Amino acid sequence: MPAATSFEKVEKENLSAHITRQMLNGDEATLARIFIARGGIVPRHSHRSEQFSLILSGALKFYFDDGETVVGAGEIILIPANVPHKAEALEDTVDIDFFAPRREDWIRKDDAYLRGGATKDR
Repeated sequence: MPAATSFEKVEKENLSAHITRQMLNGDEATLARIFIARGGIVPRHSHRSEQFSLILSGALKFYFDDGETVVGAGEIILIPANVPHKAEALEDTVDIDFFAPRREDWIRKDDAYLRGGATKDR
C-alpha cells in the first residue's frame, strides 16, 4: 500500500544561492517544490518532459523563443516537452513543478544549469 509523506520530510537541495529544491520521483513522473529567491534565474534549458508549474506564492517571469509571460500566485503554466525556456523570480517564489516523464537528469544530479548557474543576471 502506498505511504503518505509531506515535503517537510523531503531532503532540501541547495542548488545555488537563489534556488532550493525538494523532489519526489515515481516510476514515470517527478514532483518538486522549488524555492527561488527574488532575482534568481533558472537559465535557459529544455527537457524531454512536459512541465506543469503551479506558483504557490510569488511570481516567475518565463522567457520563451516567441515571447515571455508572468505567472503569479495561484496560476499554472504548461511547458511542452523540448521547448527552451528560462525563468526569473520577480519576488521570492515557491512553486510546485510536475514533470512527466520523470527528470532523470535531476535524479542523477546532472543538472549543472541549475547548480551554481542560477544566479542573478547582470
